[in-house]
Formats: sequence, C-alpha cells, structure tokens
Amino acid sequence: MSRKFYITTPIYYVNARPHIGHAYTTIACDTIARRQRLLGAETFFLTGTDEHGQKIERAAQAAGKTPQQYADEISAEFRQLWKRMGISNDDFIRTTEERHKKRVQELFRRLRDNGFIYKGTYTGQYCVSDELYVDGAQPGDPCPTCGRITETVKEENYFFKLSWFQEKLLALYQNPEFIHPVTRRNEVISFVRSGLRDLSISRSTFTWGIPVPDDPKHVIYVWLDALANYITAIGYGSSHAGAQEAFKKFWPADVQMIGKEIVRFHCVYWPAFLMAAGLPVPKAIVAHGWLLFEESKMSKSRGNIVRTETILDVLGADALRYFLLREVVFGQDGSFSFDALVQRYNSDLANGLGNLASRTLTMINRYFKGEAPSSAASKTMSDVSVAQLAQNTIGEFHKLFEAFQFSRALEAAWALIAAVDRYIVENEPWALGEKQDEDSRSRLAAVLYTAAEALRIATALAHPVMPEATAKIWSQMGLGDIKKLDLSALAWGQLPLGTKLGEVQPVFPRADKSAVERMQKMEEQERVPVAEEKSASEVKLVATMPAAPSAAAATTPVVAASEKISIDDFAKIELRVGLVKVAERVPKADKLLRLEIDIGTEVRQVLAGIGEAYAPETLVGRKVVFVANLAPRKLRGMESNGMIVAASLDGGKPVLAGFLEDVPVGARLK
Repeated sequence: MSRKFYITTPIYYVNARPHIGHAYTTIACDTIARRQRLLGAETFFLTGTDEHGQKIERAAQAAGKTPQQYADEISAEFRQLWKRMGISNDDFIRTTEERHKKRVQELFRRLRDNGFIYKGTYTGQYCVSDELYVDGAQPGDPCPTCGRITETVKEENYFFKLSWFQEKLLALYQNPEFIHPVTRRNEVISFVRSGLRDLSISRSTFTWGIPVPDDPKHVIYVWLDALANYITAIGYGSSHAGAQEAFKKFWPADVQMIGKEIVRFHCVYWPAFLMAAGLPVPKAIVAHGWLLFEESKMSKSRGNIVRTETILDVLGADALRYFLLREVVFGQDGSFSFDALVQRYNSDLANGLGNLASRTLTMINRYFKGEAPSSAASKTMSDVSVAQLAQNTIGEFHKLFEAFQFSRALEAAWALIAAVDRYIVENEPWALGEKQDEDSRSRLAAVLYTAAEALRIATALAHPVMPEATAKIWSQMGLGDIKKLDLSALAWGQLPLGTKLGEVQPVFPRADKSAVERMQKMEEQERVPVAEEKSASEVKLVATMPAAPSAAAATTPVVAASEKISIDDFAKIELRVGLVKVAERVPKADKLLRLEIDIGTEVRQVLAGIGEAYAPETLVGRKVVFVANLAPRKLRGMESNGMIVAASLDGGKPVLAGFLEDVPVGARLK
C-alpha cells in the first residue's frame, strides 16, 4: 500500500473576498501537497469556505441578499481564484452543502450520545465578528481577539463538556509534533492550564446554520460546524461504503494549516471534539503568522487589502508563490510590498534560476547541437565541488521542508544556483567553445553537463513551489513531464547523456520599474470606498495612521463628512483616559515620540507623530484621550499598541485632546 498524506487549509469565511493573505495559506498547503505527490504519497488536499453564522446573516441582510446568495457569490470567487492560480486541491468543501450538513448532525448526535453535550442557558458577552463567546467580559468590553465591542446575549444553548478534557489536552501537547511552531504550542498550553469552561455549541437567536438534530430551534455553533469540515469532506458520517473507506484511509490529517489567530479553536476545541467522538486527533497543526502590508495586518477596515489577481496579471502565480515562501519566515509575521516582490523576482528568478537555465541551455544548443553533452572527461576540483554541493542541497532541502522552514530550504536551493553561476564564470565555457582542440572540447562538455545537472536538481526541488515555470524549464531540458519525477530518488548524475533539448525560451523576463507602478495603480482602481464596505454589524473608520514606518504615528480616526454612523457604531471605539508615564524621541525620526501610557489596567507603548509639536519632557504626567482597542502595529521595529487622540488642520501641527476637570486614569469616555 502506498503512503497516504492528508493536508487541509482552514476553510475561509465568506465575509470578505479573497486576498493574498488567503492565498498565502493556500499556496503553502499546495506546495506541500505537490511535494508529497512527487515523493510518492497518495495525497488528498482539502480547502473550502465557511458560510454559516450570525455575521454572514447580517452581512447578507446589509447587502440586500439572502445568506445563501451572499455565500454563493463569495465562495465562487475563492474557487475561481484557486483555479486561476493552479491550486491542486482535491476537494472544495462548503459548509452549506447537504453532505456537510448531514454529517455535522451525525457528529452532534455522537457527541450527545457519548454524554458530552447538555442543555443550559448562556448569559454573557459574544463577539459576532469572531463568532466567539468571551468569558469574563462585561457589557461594553471589547473582544480580546479583534477589539470590537462585544454584544450581551442571553439564550438557551447546548453545551459541550470542554472542561472534562483539560488534562487530556495537556497530555496531548506533550507531543512536540502536534503544534507548530513552539511559540503557539506554549500559548495553547498556557491557555488550557488557566482552566477550561464548558463551551456553548448552539445558538437559538438566529437561523442561518445547521439545525440541531431533534431540536431545530437551535442551530449548531459555527465553530463545531466549521471544524467538522476536515472529516465530513472525506466521508465521516456518510452511509456510503466508498466515503467510509476514504475516511478510514485519510484520517487523521497529517497537516492542518491555520493562521495564528485561530489557534485556540483548532488546538483546544477541535481535538476535544474529536476525543469526545472517539476519533484520532490530527498529527500536526501548523500555524503561520500574518502577512502584513505596510506593517499592518491586511483587513477591509484598514483599506490595505492586496488582491491576488493584481499580482497574477503583472508577474504571474509563480512569482507570488516564490516570494511568499522565500521572503516570509514561516510561522512568523511577514511583510509584503510591491517593491520587495519585484526586487525578489528580478534577483532570484530573472537573474537567478531563469538566467542559469537560459545561458546553460543556449550554450548546449550552440556547442552540442541541443543534446546533453557527455561528462566523460576527468573531473576537476570545481566539478566535484558543484556535484557535492548539489547532493548536499537535496538532503538539506528535504530536511528543512519537512520542518516547515520553506524560506531556508529555498535559500539553500538558490545557494546552489549562485554557486553554479560562479562555476560558469570561472570556467568560461564561451571561451572553451571557441577552441577546436580535443581537450577544450572535452572540458566544455564537462562544464556544461555540470551546469545542466545542477539546473536539473534545482528545478526539481523548486517544482512544488513554482510548478508552472519549472515545468517549462524541465520541458526545455528535454526531460518530459515533471509531474512524473520521483523526488525521493533525486540524485546527482541522473541527466541522460544525449538528451535532446526542447525549444529554449526565457521563463522569467526581467520586470522593469513600471511593474510596481502598474500593480499600485490596479489596486487603487479596485479599492472600494469605505462607506460601501460598511455592513450591518460594523463601520469602517479611516484612521490617519502612517502609510510607512517613517511617518507620523498617532492622530484621530476620521470618517468622511458625508458618512453617518449610529451611536452603536461609535460605541465600538474604546476611548479611555491615559496618563503619560514616559516620553522620549525615536532616533532618526524627528516627528516620532515613544510614549508609555497608563490606561488604568496596564501600561501601553505608543508611537505618536507629535514630535514637532511637543517636547517629550512636557508630556510626562499629562492625561490624554487614548484609543484602547486599536490593533497594534510596528513602526521602526517597535510595536505601537493603541493611539492618542489629537486635532489638526491640513498642514497644521497636532493639538492633543485633554481634560479641564480631574478625571481618573482608565476612565472610559462615552
């Protein structure tokens, strides 16, 4: 029997159209899946969309559509984008599909029959945006995950006995392979050790969801519904023999890829659900960091979403795939910019792999009539050195990829490419080609064989990352269909002598400066005005935060004069009285000050662009208006966690908002 491999992306919530943050996760999974197929594993790759919940119901209502119409449209956009990108998923699950609904109900019955579900009443705070019950929160408190103000709910629910699994989960976490990276593992252990409470797994105040079996006035809580997709898609709960066999074959999953913001749901709730159902837990849950644009997480509210289509139109899918896996240290937050994308494309792809392929294959065409030359000549130290480096690179690449260190793996492969470029320059095959003596001819054959064989190995290693471009290079080398490659047997010396090359064409034409300008312009044209993005449950505020790390940092959130908001919208901004404890200038930034501000419950660090208006020493001890639920961002390598409020006219200096009366530190402004 062949080895099986099952990998999943999170299923993407249909409250927003896909952007490169979604593409990042999907590309990583697609790369792993492609590599596993080349290693001979029977691979199943799942992705899809999460379509139930109160947030979708409200968003659909605001758009004048039914929830199903709304979900159909957004889900179709994900499907179409993955198809355009050549994503190799084997299935695309939607939580509104009948197969999923019936199988989720079967899971609910099993949990109930096993004694882990009971009916009760929940009273407390709920975050609609994250579909999250917020334990210990008070009315008006923000969600600890997204910062939006929670809603008070009181309703009859079904509860899952999560507290019963605390020790079992802590025992599970002793397996270091279960959660990657270690920072997320430690985060989860800390959360579980602090104590688990039973979890509400149904709602009865809205209807957009899967009805609870035998009690249809309840719908199954979105996280139980959504998480179950990983098993419903491969046949769990089905009465069909084929589906049951598929489930037995592929479960448990080998890798479940997620973003770091949903670690708790996947590493606490999900394994507890599985344990309660008597099912195996996944082998590994791998959490990546956020993809930041201009140092902030991409979101509709910041207006900094980058569409994947923009990059596909200008540079193609392989350029984006390579950039994201090479530029970003997997597991950590990574930065995206069009400038960095084009720079990496030109240096590594156009001048690196593309140039090596072009010059090597062109010289084989010129000097050996397009046939791979013999390497029968005695080897020099430089030949042996390249061969040894290539063989070592194969092992190192595999080792790093298995550890999800994609950036370092690609760095190793491109070190081989750089070494071969130096080898070609040092051995001057173009000079050897001008000579007609037998020794020069033999030496030329050895040099070009060495370069071509190193190119073959680099191309094979890079194929899961850049499937389209590497397939072209493979074909130009006369090696046929790269999908038939046995990556597990890759070794030096496998290039067949006399192989007839295909037509040699550039694979990565160099991108000029206009590429950045074109992508920026395309994004500006596609950007939807803030007012049009407003849903029934949230309003987007355009803050005059800095567009780049060197700009000023903290001024007032503003909205367009023509846009009206409700008192509920305004209440979502958490304003508190803050006391400046420390103020100092940021080196090499005239406008920027680093402040430490006491807001009653904690001291926050804030970077504020008021350095030209206020001397640092005049601010210590001053009370300010502080925006406490603003997502943190990095400036000059430091985190700014919140915002102070100031007023200014265009071109004028900012003036801090303050108080005439004595107001206690930490008091909330209403």
